[in-house]
Amino acid sequence: MSISENVGVVRERVAAASRRAGRDPAEITLMAVSKTQSPERIREAHRTGLRVFGENRVQEFAAKVEALRDLENAEWHMIGHLQTNKAAKTAELFRTVDSVDSLKIAEKLDAAARDLARKIHVLIEVNVGGEAAKSGVAPDSREFEELLIAAPRLEALAFRGLMTVPRFTDDPEGARPYFRKLRKLRDAIAARKLPAVAMEQLSMGMSHDFEVAIEEGSTCVRIGTAIFGARSKA
Repeated sequence: MSISENVGVVRERVAAASRRAGRDPAEITLMAVSKTQSPERIREAHRTGLRVFGENRVQEFAAKVEALRDLENAEWHMIGHLQTNKAAKTAELFRTVDSVDSLKIAEKLDAAARDLARKIHVLIEVNVGGEAAKSGVAPDSREFEELLIAAPRLEALAFRGLMTVPRFTDDPEGARPYFRKLRKLRDAIAARKLPAVAMEQLSMGMSHDFEVAIEEGSTCVRIGTAIFGARSKA
């Protein structure tokens, strides 16, 4: 199937999952995960009406950004693990970073954004499964609390919500407890009404489990293979 056909199928699935959850499909942002994809294939996805794209590696996106600058209303999100030595380049290339997972990273990104006189929207990446091999701050950690409390002084960052990559299971239902945990965490933080911390966004769900994520409250699903097809192993 073509990218256009794939996007059509994904949109139908998003709509069906939204109906099951009693939600408006318009509440769900469909992000095309464009890592490893050529500018030509990203353009093809853009022609289907997609406007939000997720990239995992700063250097990879830097190599193709010039070929994509003319894409109307395209939004580029950094969704991969961010290293402190890439903070300056990230602030230059992206207006949204969905993978802030430490106070140190937030401070580096804030400083870089200040130097550029920019405001960067950020999500806090939470490791809800407690997997050592995965990025993300532990939900019950001191680091997480410090990050939330620091938000008012990180004036170049706008905290907008949470993101997670749950433990992978062959059955999409296996991700439901993790999605539910993140939603409850988001609700608990929102109830605290912390200064400079908004919690309207909940980025969770990928190609194999996004319907479950929508049922559990996701506001943004990050879709790669279901749009672009399986990546080559070569």
